[in-house]
Order: sequence, then C-alpha cells, then structure tokens
Amino acid sequence: MSVRSIDGPRLKPVRAPARQLVVLLHGYGSDGNDLIALGRHWQALLPEAAFVSPHAPEYCAAAGRGYQWFALARIDPQETRAGTEAAAPVLEAFLDAELKRHDLTGERMALVGFSQGTMMALHVGLRRKVPPAAIVGYSGMVTAPERLSKFPRAAPPVFLHHGDEDQVIPAPALFITACSLGAAGLPVQWHLTRGLGHGIDEDGLAMGGRFLDAAFRGRLAATALPIGCTYPR
Repeated sequence: MSVRSIDGPRLKPVRAPARQLVVLLHGYGSDGNDLIALGRHWQALLPEAAFVSPHAPEYCAAAGRGYQWFALARIDPQETRAGTEAAAPVLEAFLDAELKRHDLTGERMALVGFSQGTMMALHVGLRRKVPPAAIVGYSGMVTAPERLSKFPRAAPPVFLHHGDEDQVIPAPALFITACSLGAAGLPVQWHLTRGLGHGIDEDGLAMGGRFLDAAFRGRLAATALPIGCTYPR
C-alpha cells in the first residue's frame, strides 16, 4: 500500500532562520523517526541547519509499521535501479518543497542516507539541476554505476561510510560505489570501519558531521578530515 505524499519529523535550527537544510533518508523498513536522531547529534555542529527526515512513500509489509523507498527482496542491480528511478520523483518534489519552506537554494542543502536511503540520496542528489552541498551515505551503495556519466566540476562531494562486517550490503559495495563515483569525476571520501555491521557508529557520526560542516562552509578541500582510504588491518 502506498501513501500519497511523504513527510516526517523536523528539527528547527538552533539559530533561526535556517541557512542550511539537511535531509535524512532512512533505510528499508524504518521511518523518519529513526534517522532524525542524526540531526539531534549534529545540531551543535550545524546550528544554522534545519533537519528533516521524511518517511518513505510506501509501507513496508515486511517491517510492520515501517516504510520503504521501494520494494526490495534482495540486492539485485536491476531491482535497485528500477526502484530508485521509480521513487525519485516523489523525493524530488519533497526536496523542492522543503527548500521553498526555508527559502533556501539547492546548494544550501545536503542529503544524508542510510542503506536504501543512501541509494536514494546518491541517485537523486547526483541528478539535481542545482547540486546539493554534499551527500553522505552510510551502509549503502550507488545503483546502476554503469550509467553514471561524467559529472561537471560543480558535482557534490560525497562521503561514504561502511562497516567491514556488514551482512546486509557487504563492504565491497563501498569500493564499487567509491570507484564508480570517482571515475565519474566526483570528489569522494570514504571510511571502512573495522568490526562494524549494518549500522552507524560514533566515529561515523563524527566524520559525517565534520564533512557536512566543511561542505557548507566551502572549506572541504582545505579541511583535514580523519577519513582513511585504506582497508582496516
């Protein structure tokens, strides 16, 4: 069963009015109430940011009261590609409405996703007419990497975080995604955490927050971030 539109919990900026917007996209079978917690964690670091975490557009029969961006029986390339493409219009409309709500332009927005939400953040964020300030993806992957075209210099920077013990979306998806995005001309940073499964740990939260802060300040290239590019020993 599908819902007609999407909405979800919001956090007002600590210092109004909002000068930045962070949209948090939850994973399969979850809802916006789960991922809005990231906003609470980052509010002190991003006091001028408004946070919103919409519930995905479809009810997830496999998760009781949870939601899904699209049906997902297994991690299959054709299934994920078709799913992201089908769910993209409703997310696009939501992003446009939220930017209008805060009287912000597209470059003042960042997208953050977890798992299936990362698929949506990358699919939609990389195709916006006005690129977002940044995209942060946890425990996810890019769909249809073979369809990525060469992006212009204005393409958004991307930070990817994954656990090496992820059994839902295994760690090789991180490398496929990072290499595909890099080959398409996007600035990509990534970190693989030893001993982490399908989730977000404190280090990942801290790295993601610093990445967003640097992106919004326009200091990403010059900011030293403790983000590794090596497999954990």
